[in-house]
Amino acid sequence: MSGLTEKVGDRLAAWRAFLGDDATPGFMFHVDFPTAELACALPAPVPLWPERAAERIERSWAAYEAMCRKAAMVGDDRVPYLSNVTGTEIFAEAFGCRVHRPDDTNPFALPLVNTAAGADALSVPELSTSSLAYLFDIADELYRRGGPDAVMKPVDIQSPMDIVALIWDKSDLFIAMIEAPEAVKNLAGKVGRLLTAFFDEWFSRYGTVFVAHYPDYVMHGGLTLSVDEVGAVSGEMFREFFRPELVELGQHFGGLAIHCCADARHQWENFRDLPGLRLINHNVPPTRRAGEYIPDALASYGCGVAQMPIGWRPNGPPQTWPGQYPPGSRVVFEFQAGSTDDAIAVAEGLQAVRNEVRQGCLKPEEA
Repeated sequence: MSGLTEKVGDRLAAWRAFLGDDATPGFMFHVDFPTAELACALPAPVPLWPERAAERIERSWAAYEAMCRKAAMVGDDRVPYLSNVTGTEIFAEAFGCRVHRPDDTNPFALPLVNTAAGADALSVPELSTSSLAYLFDIADELYRRGGPDAVMKPVDIQSPMDIVALIWDKSDLFIAMIEAPEAVKNLAGKVGRLLTAFFDEWFSRYGTVFVAHYPDYVMHGGLTLSVDEVGAVSGEMFREFFRPELVELGQHFGGLAIHCCADARHQWENFRDLPGLRLINHNVPPTRRAGEYIPDALASYGCGVAQMPIGWRPNGPPQTWPGQYPPGSRVVFEFQAGSTDDAIAVAEGLQAVRNEVRQGCLKPEEA
């Protein structure tokens, strides 16, 4: 296990450098392979229901042990983590939303209010007595088992305005953003205070080095957020409703990273302008061509913001991928290998490419 601890320590240091203020163009990578190759079977996925907390702990622990075995076998940049996965419902539920918990998909919140008066009547819940409290019980047990060096993946995190869009029926919310903007901002402020209280407590218990809630990259401080509702609003409304809360959270936690699966091309400049933004993950929306959307995003953000795009990959062997990304970009990518041997070979090949770039034998665009 000491060898794995050293490997993980090296990978954590590499992530710190890759997402640091003085980062240069380059890449990080994950190479995965079927869990069956480990001669072990993970327990079946467990519904993300509060009453299934004990089973969720066992499933997360088994997944962590499998990740540790993979990390010891394959020399990529993946860091094993203790997953505290949830649905998107958790913060909306704390404000009083009812939750639908289907058998075959993640839970989701049902809207609670549809007027400014209803939103104004909501108060910020007390964290320790809210529906969020049991999530710390799950995390405490996982952290106890993993020990102080274990890396945690937090619960699902959405921006305050995205959570407002769960609490406030959207058919009325978008009208209220024009007709009653202060009520919308006030509710977002309440959500922001709950988010801040939750993650102040989270990071005080489990440390500020963590794997993002989605997708899997490592943060040293800061906060990761899903920001999807920006796809439905103008750039001006982004700057009025979303930017202030994102700036505030980034300043409070010491940095920011964002997941966005919306068609948000019209917001790229607004995203780029966020202070302290370290990484952004754009998923290809169904309205766009993958081979255009992601390369354009990579070129648009350049070296200033790292990206972990999902939905498009270059052609050819993975060892040629770094040379196919736009010059000057910083990219995290994943490759799914068919076997352990293939995963080991791919990781070795990509490490060799990266070493050549670092030693000045190749320019990034020639890799």
